[in-house]
Amino acid sequence: MYAILDIETTGGKYNEEGITEIAIYKFDGHEIVDQFISLVNPERDIQPFVINLTGINSGMLRHAPKFYEVAKRIVEITEDCIIVAHNAQFDYRILGTEFRRLGFEFKRKSLCTVELAKELIPDQTSYSLGKLVRSLGIPVTDRHRASGDALATVKLFKMLLDKDTNKSIIQQSVRLNPKHQLEPRHLDIMDGLPSTTGVYYIHRADGKIIYVGKSSNIKKRINQHFTNTNQKSKKIQSQVTAVTYESTGSELVALLKESEEIKSLKPIFNRALRRTVFTHALYSFKDENNYINLKIDLADGRKKPITTFSNKQSAKSFLMRAVEDYKLCQKLTGLHPTNSTCFNYEIKQCEGACIEAEAFETYNKRVESLIAKNSYSNKNMVIVDRGREIDERSAILIEDGVFKGLGFFNLNYQIINIEVLESLITPMKNNRDTQHIIQSYLRRNKRLKTIELHHR
Repeated sequence: MYAILDIETTGGKYNEEGITEIAIYKFDGHEIVDQFISLVNPERDIQPFVINLTGINSGMLRHAPKFYEVAKRIVEITEDCIIVAHNAQFDYRILGTEFRRLGFEFKRKSLCTVELAKELIPDQTSYSLGKLVRSLGIPVTDRHRASGDALATVKLFKMLLDKDTNKSIIQQSVRLNPKHQLEPRHLDIMDGLPSTTGVYYIHRADGKIIYVGKSSNIKKRINQHFTNTNQKSKKIQSQVTAVTYESTGSELVALLKESEEIKSLKPIFNRALRRTVFTHALYSFKDENNYINLKIDLADGRKKPITTFSNKQSAKSFLMRAVEDYKLCQKLTGLHPTNSTCFNYEIKQCEGACIEAEAFETYNKRVESLIAKNSYSNKNMVIVDRGREIDERSAILIEDGVFKGLGFFNLNYQIINIEVLESLITPMKNNRDTQHIIQSYLRRNKRLKTIELHHR
């Protein structure tokens, strides 16, 4: 659990500042579960430059509560939380100073979004909150007021959690959160899980992730882990201390995240899933008469496939539909081995490429159309799918035919070119598995929106 906060102060000499406004959002890694926002009477003068910056003046604070009147609420809402702030050292110091004036030692673990952003989103021109969120397309209102800045920090932190592919923030949080150190009941863990699409992470007591999975219903899937009686499930049941999750909205995002994180985190109970997820591929070649032939074969890493399949039957089913949709020749697709005409020519559903009755230029255009539709080779595009919320969409970036990564964007923020999109994207590895996942998802979801992108 995190307490994401922002504090406005009077300005002035070091350790003599007072708080004029505080906003705290209690955040469980997915949504805000509690909040506290209040003006505070600092009982001291506000520096003129601060009044100009925040718009908060002494008149507004005359009837505001003094710090000792809000201190109990601050302690309660931050209990068992990691403090998160943009330049956390400053906010944490100011809070500590105010509590020491009351004779109370305020101690919490803390995370700084400036430091995290420098590590996870390198090469930004500025890491000030205003410029950083603007460059990342994060909407912000009431800039330089505690509530507006704290909400912007919540959205920034959410993006940083997405970009933390090693899950170091989450694992640290599980390790530090005292409630997870107790022997949990499986029902207690289940209570905090949603019935949404996403990726889930099963942790043991030291925070280490021991299993990664994806599901269209996380709660239902975890229940299966906790009730199954096979050897692996029993081991997971005996070691599980916490389950964290990432809602993705999109099944494609969940599939890609699961594949990447099993490879990078190497959880001990995911060994069977590290193998390649496809067995067959579709290849093309030109015969001696210049016709483009298609052929299903075992996947071979040394050759470049048009697209890949989980098994031979799904490859054959795809090719049979392609023959029908693109009026292709059964002989030149390997579906009807023959030395003469294919069966479809006999029933007038093939134009005669099998006996050179159709010009190879005409036939090849249809084959090339099929290849272009099912391969993103050399393309610059973004695949747009569901997001985690109504006003959000997910984006999968393909640059020069290479999968670059994925991210989420607000519907009010237009994606118009690769340079803008790259700052929102969590970089991910391109490999044969990711190509298979994307291509097979595109085949199954023909209405999925894709946008061609252009460099500035």
